[in-house]
Order: sequence, then C-alpha cells, then structure tokens
Amino acid sequence: MLSSKTRWIVRKSDEQLIKMLETELKITPLVASLLVNRGISTVESARYFLFGKEEFHDPFLLKGMDIAVTRIREAIENQEPILIFGDYDADGVSSTSVLMMTLRDLGANVQFYIPNRFTEGYGPNEAAFRNAADNGINLIITVDTGISAVHEATIAKELGIDLIITDHHEPGPILPEALAIIHPKLPDSIYPFRELAGVGVAFKLAQALYGEVPEHLLEIAVIGTIADLVSLTDENRLIAKKGLERLKTTKNIGLKAILKLAGVDPLSINEETIGFTLAPRINAVGRLEDADLAVQLILTDDPLEADSLAAEMDALNKSRQSIVNTITAEAMEEVEKNFPIDSNKVLVIGKEGWNAGVIGIVASRLVEKYYRPTIVLNFDPEKGVAKGSARSIAGFDLFKNLSTCRDILPHFGGHPMAAGMTLNLENVTELRSRLNALAEQQLTAKDLIPVTYLDEEIQLQNVNLSSLDEMSLLAPFGVDNPKPKVLINNVDITSIKKIGSEQNHLKVLVNEKGANLDGVGFGLGHLVDHISPASKISLIGELSVNEWNNIRKPQIFIHDIAVESWQLFDYRGQKRINSLSNAVPVENRKFIIFNQEHLEKINPNLMADTILIKDIEAAKAFKGNKANIVLVDFPSSKEILEVLLNGTQPARIYAYFHKESSDFFSTIPTRDHFKWFYAFLLKKGPMDLKRHGDDLAKQRGWSQETINFMSKVFSDLDFVTINNGFITLKTGAQKRDLTDSRTYQIKQAQYELERELLFSSFQELKSWFDLVIQESVETEEAISEWI
Repeated sequence: MLSSKTRWIVRKSDEQLIKMLETELKITPLVASLLVNRGISTVESARYFLFGKEEFHDPFLLKGMDIAVTRIREAIENQEPILIFGDYDADGVSSTSVLMMTLRDLGANVQFYIPNRFTEGYGPNEAAFRNAADNGINLIITVDTGISAVHEATIAKELGIDLIITDHHEPGPILPEALAIIHPKLPDSIYPFRELAGVGVAFKLAQALYGEVPEHLLEIAVIGTIADLVSLTDENRLIAKKGLERLKTTKNIGLKAILKLAGVDPLSINEETIGFTLAPRINAVGRLEDADLAVQLILTDDPLEADSLAAEMDALNKSRQSIVNTITAEAMEEVEKNFPIDSNKVLVIGKEGWNAGVIGIVASRLVEKYYRPTIVLNFDPEKGVAKGSARSIAGFDLFKNLSTCRDILPHFGGHPMAAGMTLNLENVTELRSRLNALAEQQLTAKDLIPVTYLDEEIQLQNVNLSSLDEMSLLAPFGVDNPKPKVLINNVDITSIKKIGSEQNHLKVLVNEKGANLDGVGFGLGHLVDHISPASKISLIGELSVNEWNNIRKPQIFIHDIAVESWQLFDYRGQKRINSLSNAVPVENRKFIIFNQEHLEKINPNLMADTILIKDIEAAKAFKGNKANIVLVDFPSSKEILEVLLNGTQPARIYAYFHKESSDFFSTIPTRDHFKWFYAFLLKKGPMDLKRHGDDLAKQRGWSQETINFMSKVFSDLDFVTINNGFITLKTGAQKRDLTDSRTYQIKQAQYELERELLFSSFQELKSWFDLVIQESVETEEAISEWI
C-alpha cells in the first residue's frame, strides 16, 4: 500500500448533460465533462464559456458609479489634485496603475499614495488623509481598499475631502460614510457579477470614465485579477483571457523589462506567468519596502529606468524568498513545540522580528503542511500590538469567524479564505482560544484532512492529442475554473525511476489495456522507493502535451500517487539489513524474527519494532493489519508463516529471509543413497560416525552432513541405534518408507520452502503471498458472516 497525501474526490457528472454538450458542440467527452463539473449546464453557456461573446457588463450597474464619474470629471475639468490611495499587493499595485493611466490619459492632475506596510499598515489611515489635506487634496479615490475605513471616512469628511471608495473585500456591518462606494458586493448591489478583483472594480471605473472598454488596460487588469485569486468566471474570465493575449504583445516598457529579466518568452505567457513570475516580484516590493516602486515600473516610459526598477524588484524577490524560508522554518518549530496540531484546530502563532510583509506567505505554507486555518503574527512589544495575516481551509470562513472577535480586533478585513488583522498583544491568547472553540464546532476530523477534487476518472485509451488540444479552450485557469485534475486508476507500471540532478523527481510510464502514458512527478522522487514495480498504481494530476524535437505526445504532471493493495519488496540476497531498515517506513513497522539467535544480532535501534515469532502460538498472537512487515530471517516451517499472516492485511511485506546455510543446494540423498548406506552398514557392522563418517563421505563424494542426515533418518525409522556416535543396524527391523521419518519430512519441507520463498522469482513469491493473504482474508470474512 501507499497512501495518498490527500483525500481524492472525483466529481459526479450528469452523463446525459455531458452527452448533450458533446453532441451539440462537437466536443470530446473529456471537455464536455469538465464543463459540466464547472457548473455549466446549458449548451448556450458552454458555447459562451468556450468561445465567448466578449461583452463587458455596463459599469453604471455598479451602485455609486454615476456619482463617482461626475465628481471625477468635475475634478479633471477644474484641474483639482486627485489622490489615488492604493494597496501594496499585486492587486493594489495594478489597481493603482490602471486608474493612474486612465486619469493621466484624461488630463487629470493626479498622484498616487500607497501606505507603507510596516509604518502604516493596511488600508487608509488618518495620518495619510490629514497629510493629503495639508497638500491641497480634496478628492481621494481608494482602489482595492477602503471598505473597512469607517473612521478614516469620517476624518475625510471633517477635512472637506470627497472620498470615493472602490473595493472588493467583504463589506462589514457598518459602511464608511463616503461620497460614493463602488463595490460589487454591497448588500443592495444589482451588478451581475460579484467576484471582481480590486483591479476589476478600478477597470470598471476606467470603463465608465472612457465611455468604452479600455482595451489597452487589460494587460494591467489581468495581473491583479489572477494574482488576487478571485473567481475566474464571467467578467473576470474575460479580463483574464483578453488581458493575457494583450500581455503577449505588450508595449509597456516596465512589464517588458521584468518579463525579459525573468527569462519569459512572450508567446508562452499564460496565467502561470502572472502567478509565478509577475505577481511574486510585484508583491515582494510591497512586502519588503514601498510598493511605489512597482507602480513606477508600470507607469515609466524610460527604458533605462525600467531596467533599473526591474532589477531592483528581482533582487527584492530573491531576498523575500530567503526571508520566507527562514521564518517558515521558525514557525514550524513553534507549532511543533508549543501548538501541536492534535490540540489546535486553528494555528495562531507569532514572534517578535518576523517580517510583517511575508507572514501571509508563511501562513499559506503552514496551511499546506498542517492543513489548519492559520494566523501568523508579527509581535511589536514596544507598541504592544501584533499584526498578522491569515489563511484558511474549506469549511472555516475566516472573515465570518473573525467577525465574531471584533471586540479584540480593532482592525481586520479580508475574505473567507484570507484575512489581515491588527490586535493588542495581550489578546493573542484570547483570539487563539476563541477561534479554536469555533473550529471545534465547525470542523470535523474529516475536514482536517486535505481534499483534492478531481474532474474525471479517465481511461488511458481516451487520452489523446485532440482532446488535450481542445481542453486548452477552457483556459485561462484559476479559482472556480481550475486546471483540470484527473484520476488514472489501478494501472500497470511499465517503468519507474528517479530523475533530476538530485534524483528528487519521478518519471513513470504506465500502461492500461495496451495504451501508454508518460508521467512526471516533480518532487516525488522519494516515492520510487515505496512503489513495488509489480504494483498497480493510481495517480492524479494534470494532463498536458509534451513537445520535444517536434514530437508531441500526451503526458501527465503527477500530483499524488497511491497503491491500494499490499506491496511486496524483494530484498532477498542482500547482505546488510541496515540498508533495508532505512527503506521501511517507521509507521507501524514490524521486524519479524523467527530464530532466537538472530534476535541478538539485530540493530539495537530497531529493537522497539522487532517481534520474535518462535512458535505457532506467537504467530497466532501477531497483529499485522496495515503493517509494514519485514521478514528478517527464514521461518522454521511454512505453517508458522501462514499462521503469522492469517487474518492479516499488511500494507507491505519486505522479504529479506536471512539464512545462515541453505538446504536447497545441499545434497538430498536419493533412495539409492539410502540403499547403499544400509548395505554398507549391513556388511561392515557398527561404525563410529565421528571417526569414520567424514572419510566415508569423501570416498563417496558426499558431505558429512549427508551421512549424518541418512543416519538420523534410519534412527527415526528404527532401523539403527546411535549411541555416542556409534551407529548399529537393528535386526528384524520392519520395512518402512523414508517419508515416515520426521527428519526426512523436515528436510523435504525446508527444501520446498526454500524453493518457494528464497529461490523463486519475484512474481512467484508475490503469488505465494497473495494466495496466503487472500485465503486468510476470505476465511475472516466467512467467519464474520457466520457470526
């Protein structure tokens, strides 16, 4: 067996609906099922999703849009200074850039301000608003922030500043008193799509100001839309799809500089370019310094400045990666030592000196490792406050649960799956206690096991280039339109090996009914040691097309692997058991020793996992369900091994079968041997085996053991007496068959057992164990039914 890292759940599809889409749209069953799994249930909606109408919603359907546009146009006409108040992440940076480009293009007197994460924290703040008023600003437009700025809105009103809020974060129970709030999730909103990113809302404001869709801004809008992990459906899908196409041919000097520095081929740009290349570099600036640098990169028209800013951003990103790795290691140590997951359904940890700019990433990594809602805090003892970021799991709505703690959270905001907050240090313990109490009510043990939702269980024969090419019509992928993940169930392994300079990746070729598929598992190289080549494996992952030397063929990027049945690992003939001990998983490990003398030679470090099975009674008492069983030495009989496995369904069996000497290659005397020896004793009379046995063996070309063995067989059959090494024939002995001798029976049994266990092929040994295990399982089931 090999357990998967997560629970695999294959979505159930409406087969009739799949067939209808397949027929009406002339698409493959795979793509039809993927559409149905995304909630697309009509031919028209499927056609729109695949081929698109490319129509944006009317921006004036957003409440407050008419008021905002009127006030902004008035400010442009009168050349009033306008301040765009943004946020320091990729969504905030792209939102700020979109509105800056729009207002500059329309002739506005505009500037932007992004608060410093470390000195000001998230969102609008009173000091910034007062400073703006002192500098003659009387119109502030927030982007990707502001919905929680109730106090700051009051200050703006007192200062005579008109405040327009554009945001997409969850609205609280009390809304700020602003001139206009443009937000798709307002309680009385009639806007057709609620899931816009902050930049999506800014883009809608730009659309309203231009009076048409500003296509040139889509390459900026796509950055925040994808980076902020909003639903890539409806209008977001349109922004992403068209934005990625424009990004491939962008004329933006700053974006070209950062893409070139990152080694990105423009024609290969897709959603992953933003997720893994652009967004991390933009976010790194706001996490470590001032996000202004990223906005300047997007707005600059100077190639030299663009190259300089891109290089600075790239360096900051490398620094950010190093800081994240360090804090993550410290955070994991904190969890293991002080807040173990068996007693904490929500992790709330913090430390002085942790960089507040990267703790959101650290929180995400802890969720990946421990699969618990997690808050990571930076402690500031001088100010007596803690600032943190939170990430959640399915089933635990962060925003909703944090909302019940408003009395100790003077400042927080976010989504069901992510949030940011500030609180007094003295309330951290209370926050941890409250959230864990809420989690106890809301999360079951099953909820705390990671889940991977799969679109389809597929047969290898249905994986072909045409279906994979057609699948690309579903892109761009993201939230609510994830990259399709499929299950390939119980297929044979043609080959499996480790690859990569550090041998940390896996390459496998699987086969099912004559159809083959290559698979690559990055970071899964260690699994090779835990997969027996004879096993059938199940794997999940993303299908793709591998192109090499102008040859295109399907492949799967493997995310996880499982083996449902027990596995046999063949270590027969290996000299050192220590190498085996390193290969066997520690969990539920059982080293079985049948001979007392071998117990004394076992590594002391393995003694805790070692069991001596010296007789049938000990074998009966053994419990090995789901165990990793190591058969260290050779059993004295087939029966003891069969009894040991009776009623047991092991996870794995490691066959080592150490034996000091083999009966298989020793001479087993034939009946002619016995006849000759009997005649010799009859003719020569009593003989001293100790003195003359070896000479006799050499004369006949036998071994001393052969002489001793035949003597013991004769003794068993009462043909001779052996006294102090002297063997003497008995007179009048009755004729008996050799097989009546217990010594002969044991020898034959050992010979046969060695043939079956030691000198059989891998497949023969596997079949032998299969038979024993299957029989024991069937017996157990029969007994259970009868009882």
